[in-house]
Amino acid sequence: MTIGDTLRAAGEQHWPEAEVCYLRAVEVARAQEAKSWELRTALALARLWQEQRISGDARDLLASVYDWFTEGFDTADLPAAKAMLAEFR
Repeated sequence: MTIGDTLRAAGEQHWPEAEVCYLRAVEVARAQEAKSWELRTALALARLWQEQRISGDARDLLASVYDWFTEGFDTADLPAAKAMLAEFR
């Protein structure tokens, strides 16, 4: 569990702080070209945005990361991302 996850679980009053943590984590993962970590963080951020009813941004972020992958679809994060993307359609 990350700091962002902990803040998200702590309640709506902490969601803005959780969002900052997730956005920073996405930024760091991109800078390090760590696609698996970027996907995991994008998935967490998309869940937060979905809870906040910001589905368009959540879908766009998650799709942009998910579409990069061409293999590894048996990992936990890729099927979860695929399922979440299907919810947006």
